[in-house]
Amino acid sequence: MCVTLIGGMDRLKSDYIAAAKAQGCRLRCISRNERNFVDKIGNPDAMIVFTNKISHEAKRKAVQLARSKNIPLRMVHSCGVSSLRDCLQ
Repeated sequence: MCVTLIGGMDRLKSDYIAAAKAQGCRLRCISRNERNFVDKIGNPDAMIVFTNKISHEAKRKAVQLARSKNIPLRMVHSCGVSSLRDCLQ
């Protein structure tokens, strides 16, 4: 299963990836709104958005993409590793 994480903290990226791997998921992390943001998201099996560490524009683009491609979307306000684990269960 491939999951895309949008938002979060750069310094926790390796911890996010390790937690997802322990749950049996492959994780792609996008920490901020960049050039080709929508292309970087790709076509994952699910998306998680940490809303407190991402811009409103990036959140809007992620929600729009998830709705257009029928991708399950979970929005969480906190950005800890335990929040990611809860989402992946």
